Amino acid sequence: MSREVHAGFWEGLGVRFPRATHRNIYVRSERPGKRVMETIEGFLWKRLKLKVNRQKSAVARPQERQFLGFSFTSNRWLKIKLADKALKKVKHRVKKITRRSRGVSLSQVVKELNTFLRGWLGYFRLIETPTIIKDLDSWIRRRLRCYMIKQWIKNCHTRYQRLRSLGVSGKGACGIAVSRKGPWALSNAKPVKVALSNRFFAEKGLLFLLDQYELKATTT
Repeated sequence: MSREVHAGFWEGLGVRFPRATHRNIYVRSERPGKRVMETIEGFLWKRLKLKVNRQKSAVARPQERQFLGFSFTSNRWLKIKLADKALKKVKHRVKKITRRSRGVSLSQVVKELNTFLRGWLGYFRLIETPTIIKDLDSWIRRRLRCYMIKQWIKNCHTRYQRLRSLGVSGKGACGIAVSRKGPWALSNAKPVKVALSNRFFAEKGLLFLLDQYELKATTT
């Protein structure tokens, strides 16, 4: 199925809806897509007195459209993926929770993240592209490493001691301690990854999206 009719409707004369209604209709090609679009629009207006929102409606390929946070891949065999806007929204929320100026403990940040991510994954469990989940996991852990480095940035000695206590070699810890790079750049440095590893965050109780995603896949 290569074409989509996305019709967004709003309240019309004589008919009341609690909210706008959105529907996707999939057909094999563009020509029947246009025909279905015209038929539906005519029926809605003539019979139900509803007007189609043309700004949100179109006849297009499935991968060109987004619906309730989902979209499709551009491969021959379509797979459900996370829409670009939905990815931006989840990152915006994570950034808000992990912003460096918050001044709360890592445990509190992890707790808030877990609450949000558990609900988010519950909604987007239909995604068929685990790579995006894996990349999002990696990005979230980098945000947390950045958050921790910000707390150590007071002086070189503090940063050095924290890294050493987390298993980083003296040479590696010294290089990070005297670096003039910002927290975000340092969060991707190898010594910091060694100190704040996946195991470290697992022990702090961080929810790993990929693990939960694979678990849901095996139980459904």
